[in-house]
Amino acid sequence: MPRISYQLYCSRNFPPLGDTLQMLAKAGYQEVEGYGGLFSDVDGLKAALDAHGLAMSSSHIGLDQIEGDVAGTLALIKTLGVQKVFAPFIAPEDRPADAAGWASFGQRLAAAGKPLQDAGVTFGWHNHAFELDPLDSGDMPLDLIAQASDDLMLELDLGWVRVAGHDPVERIKKYAGRISAVHIKDIAPDGDCTDEDGWADVGHGIMDWPAIHAALQDAGVDHYVVEHDNPNDHVRFATRSLTAINNF
Repeated sequence: MPRISYQLYCSRNFPPLGDTLQMLAKAGYQEVEGYGGLFSDVDGLKAALDAHGLAMSSSHIGLDQIEGDVAGTLALIKTLGVQKVFAPFIAPEDRPADAAGWASFGQRLAAAGKPLQDAGVTFGWHNHAFELDPLDSGDMPLDLIAQASDDLMLELDLGWVRVAGHDPVERIKKYAGRISAVHIKDIAPDGDCTDEDGWADVGHGIMDWPAIHAALQDAGVDHYVVEHDNPNDHVRFATRSLTAINNF
């Protein structure tokens, strides 16, 4: 079985963080994934993780932060013991309009990640749906990003792949060898879970997890990060999702 982590962004609406970490440890998680909103007190965060026996094995860190404060980013990574960093998002107004722009953005990512990679940290990009929308040229932004450097890895968000209208299994096969982690995210049937933005607990939506899990194993992906963008009950989501994954 792969290592299973929990993206702490799922629980942003359920403070305090210490209670979330206690809940996750009790549920059986050993790893978590961080995000930028947690880093105002890095030493306190590290102490809280340690108190509950949790490792922050990966984290989302904004590209602007990485580029603007390399030393600070490296210090944060070292303090928390982060092994993998994924730049998570680019705002709509900043997104390139054509293939040349996306290729240039990929080169920007590759350059930003070099100091982290030199320090032994895996670096890559986490997708949403927009990187999988074909451009007028027929090119796909995620392909152009991946082509920038063989060292630039992907955290493939399988839920957003499906929302973009693609088969997650085919995307896994396409990017095999470049996927360092995946977001395990499920989608509710049409009309369900509207108060949760249409997302579902893992194993309780429409995603074909047996086929997806088999493809991930064939591709050598061993790092699953559980995510739900807006659960109305994060305890239910965390526990049911972990049970489902353990039964894949």
